Amino acid sequence: MAVEWSVVLLTCQRGGCLSAFQRELEVRRLRGGLGPRPPPLLLALEDPWARLGSGGATLNALLVAAEHLSARAGCTVVTSDVLREARILILHTGRDFSFDDCGRAFTCLPAEKPGALAEALVCNLDSLLETMTHRLCVGSPPGVWVCSTDMLLTVPTAPEIDWDGFQGVRVIAVPGSQAYARNHGVYLTDEQGLVQDIIYKGTEAQIQQCAGPDGTVPLVCGVVFFSSDAAEQLLATHVIPPLDACTYMGLDSGAPPIQLSLFFDIMLCMAGGVKEEEFVKGGGDASVRSARSVLWAALRAFPLSMACIPNASYDYMTTSASDHIRSLTLLPSSASHLRFCKTAYSHVDQPCLLEDGSSVTNCLLEGAVRLAAGSVIQHCHLQGPLEVGPGCLLSGLATSSSPALQGCPLRDIVLQGHHVQLHDLPCRVFTLTGRLDDWQSPAEEATYLNMPWAEFFHRTGIREGDLWDAETPRRSRCLLSARLFPVLHASEALGLEDVLWLLAPAMVASERLARWRAAWRMSWQELLPCLDKAAELDARRALFFLRGQHKVRQVLLGQEDSSLLPLARSAVYEGYHEALLGTLDEVASTASDAGIAARALACIAEVLGCMARGEGGLRSGPAANREWALAFRHLESGDITGGVRELAAERQKWMSGPALLVRAARHYEGAGQILIRQAVMSSCQFVTVAQVELPPLGHWVQVACPARLDLSGGWSDTPPITYEHGGAVVDVAVLVDGCRPIGARVRRIGEPELRLVSLGGTPVELVCRELEHLRDYCQPHAPGALLKAAFICTQVVQFPSQKPLRAQLMESFGGGFEVHTWSKLPHGSGLGTSSILAGAVMAALYRVAGKAASTESLIHAVLHLEQRLTTGGGWQDQVGGLVPGIKIGRSKARLPLRVEVEKVLVPDGFTQTLNDHLLLVYTGKTRLARNLLQDVVRNWYARLPSAVQNADALVSNAEECAVALRQGDLLLVGKCLDRYWQQKKCMAPGCEPLAVGRMMDALRPYVYGQCLAGAGGGGFLYVLTKAPRQKEALQQILAKTEGLGNFSIHSIEVDTGGFSVEVVGCDPKDRAQPGGDMAV
Repeated sequence: MAVEWSVVLLTCQRGGCLSAFQRELEVRRLRGGLGPRPPPLLLALEDPWARLGSGGATLNALLVAAEHLSARAGCTVVTSDVLREARILILHTGRDFSFDDCGRAFTCLPAEKPGALAEALVCNLDSLLETMTHRLCVGSPPGVWVCSTDMLLTVPTAPEIDWDGFQGVRVIAVPGSQAYARNHGVYLTDEQGLVQDIIYKGTEAQIQQCAGPDGTVPLVCGVVFFSSDAAEQLLATHVIPPLDACTYMGLDSGAPPIQLSLFFDIMLCMAGGVKEEEFVKGGGDASVRSARSVLWAALRAFPLSMACIPNASYDYMTTSASDHIRSLTLLPSSASHLRFCKTAYSHVDQPCLLEDGSSVTNCLLEGAVRLAAGSVIQHCHLQGPLEVGPGCLLSGLATSSSPALQGCPLRDIVLQGHHVQLHDLPCRVFTLTGRLDDWQSPAEEATYLNMPWAEFFHRTGIREGDLWDAETPRRSRCLLSARLFPVLHASEALGLEDVLWLLAPAMVASERLARWRAAWRMSWQELLPCLDKAAELDARRALFFLRGQHKVRQVLLGQEDSSLLPLARSAVYEGYHEALLGTLDEVASTASDAGIAARALACIAEVLGCMARGEGGLRSGPAANREWALAFRHLESGDITGGVRELAAERQKWMSGPALLVRAARHYEGAGQILIRQAVMSSCQFVTVAQVELPPLGHWVQVACPARLDLSGGWSDTPPITYEHGGAVVDVAVLVDGCRPIGARVRRIGEPELRLVSLGGTPVELVCRELEHLRDYCQPHAPGALLKAAFICTQVVQFPSQKPLRAQLMESFGGGFEVHTWSKLPHGSGLGTSSILAGAVMAALYRVAGKAASTESLIHAVLHLEQRLTTGGGWQDQVGGLVPGIKIGRSKARLPLRVEVEKVLVPDGFTQTLNDHLLLVYTGKTRLARNLLQDVVRNWYARLPSAVQNADALVSNAEECAVALRQGDLLLVGKCLDRYWQQKKCMAPGCEPLAVGRMMDALRPYVYGQCLAGAGGGGFLYVLTKAPRQKEALQQILAKTEGLGNFSIHSIEVDTGGFSVEVVGCDPKDRAQPGGDMAV
């Protein structure tokens, strides 16, 4: 479940780079970070005043939300009625943060989300959005949630907050230790859970008073919920002075600024133990006292309740470097939805040099970079050799900083690179502090670089006067105000070495001191308003996608089972698709392996599909536009580099809209199919043909083949899965209603032509007298395409060739050929008809041409034929129909593709047992999913985790099924069938029509297992019945089941003899296929 927000607002300080934060929100909407139904209103909002406070920011955000909702409702003025059913989330970014230029909200966490739709860095903001949307706020009534982003918050999946009868306002608390509470806020509640007081940095006695039976205290965690009624009352105060000064309207009306706290000005007025006089007087200056008086009158009537979430945790992000490093290197609690990892979205050349307890996020670490436990590197591109000792935080450093770092003693320091905007001048500034330093303690009592200031002055030669003006009071001389950090130099470029020298021994320091003094320097306090948050976010994004390009190369060239689709989506959402496309072009054009290049082209198709944003039509479709023909010709000829170059050039013409992008994606998938064909045709080397006696002119060579049942493992035989993952399929050759239903016969004739006759259904006859008549052999739906391809693949006919067809036939065979084919099975049966028929035709052609091919050769020859035919099938059908009995076929994850078949030896009598328990049910549904194969290949190339796991499961289930058959265990075979059907549905969703689902439900009590044959979607269902010889019983069961249509039940039996090839003599009157059609 997830909350469907009406509005999400992110508040930021004045001058806090509103447009950059708005972009961050929009990107999260695209990535799915705001729930399955993202809010229609998504707003980044700047505080009207520099020091507005969390209370003022809440009131201003509430006004803006109400104004936008009012406008959407067609109102011309703000009306509180829009709050009645609204669900509003207000997130406050709060103050600046010493360890992240973009604030605590955008502090990156060392976590990855493998199942995310789009690959992206995980910020604290993302963690809080996940917590609020999918956990904490689920089940709450309409109202306004307010959440600070200055803490790391962990909440269990089901927080178990009781909302029955809720009224007023509710604060969320998490249990914490009394020791932790000494520096934080806690709630004091009564027995009914109503808040009596809010205590901040209380005495030991005050904190003890708040403790529960287990000794923990309810910590203030920065999360509050206002009911719609309470939100209306709070909104009403925005027109009452001095609270009007909290909003942008007050600013525009000239009201004087005011600062309000959410907890100690707004929440506290509703605490039961607080008296009005004490509350109002505690407000400091007159304007705050007046504001408190207004708030008391408006909100005092609302009950303030508390929900303390068991097993939740809260960690305030302090200005202590030690605390921050600890929070990034310790694993979060088990209740967290995040899982921290040592390297998050980073490329590390030598991961063995990263000690356990260290953390690397959004980095490229090239060469030997050693990182000690207890240290963190974020947003850096560094080149070794480097050694980072314990207790360090490095952030924002580019490759140009690496030489300065080499050999530098890094231990217990914080080293950061910053993007700074000085009026119109952008520049880079580096800051260096110690892990133990305190920003605000007077220099006399504090440290810099973990040493007393006096020692620092002595080591470097720097004087107090270099850092602070003479008139600066001694108590105000602190690290925060010390002008330590060089920004500009009159004549020289500044770099990281201009702060690193502060760590160096006195001898080195003396050489740098004059240069340091000559530079214009700023303190951290002066730098803060100049930090360029937009430039920092852009730099992080650029580094993330540079690392993404490394990942693309690593995954594709290393043939890893990692999905690049989430990265492709992110690249499109964030404007880095061109860089990603360039990297994919590079991989495709330089890969030594056609399989790698094919996957790279498929990834380009995915990027183009993502760019279409779900518009432009279906991804599957035709891919033979003439504009792409030049690129395709390069690929067909084996010139992958030239082909990829031409594809990229053509692609640029198709980028202007969703429809063109989708069509371009189809053509890239078509280009990938060319390379898949070339990879699969490596199996040709396993086709060997021997010379035998040529049958007499006019004598028929007839081949009859069984159908096949795939008992498990299908789809794992499909290219490219079969040679990238490895495949295993258990097949059974079967007679249907007592006969072999698939066959072909061929004879030589005196006329130098090819007569192609299909005898299935309405007989179709085609005569080819010229090579041009064979040109459409690669178009599967062209008349006679399979037979034409068979002549070419068996090399009975050379195509293309300068020699005319008639001349070829007369020189080699003294005439032409007549071919008859038949199948007694309906189209789309799922019983392997087309591949088995191809095997039958090729076997007959070889024999009639005076050649003989082994069964293994025929299996690989059919693979070759189907690639030339461009149907792109696997090998299980021909294994099932050409090899007798029960067997398991296997292919290894490598090229050249070779299929090895092992017969499955079953116990005596078990074959007859199978015959008695197996039945075939024609569902009456013709499989219509012509693009099923394209979808499966697309999902495999995307390496969707579900597709990879399912491929593993298909192979393991096939091996288990073979074991069950060897043991003669019907029950276990049935379980394998049922499991196999679930795996098929996972591989090709939508392959179970409603009528088939009803049929399977009706049969389930009577069978050990059942499965649709082949790819599913229709055709034949085969069932393994619990009792033997159940044809009539199942007929009666299905006859009583509604909504099934025209079904029929057929007997099947294992064919232990296999296909037959025989020369049957000459009979010119015999023009019909043997036997009759099946009644289906």
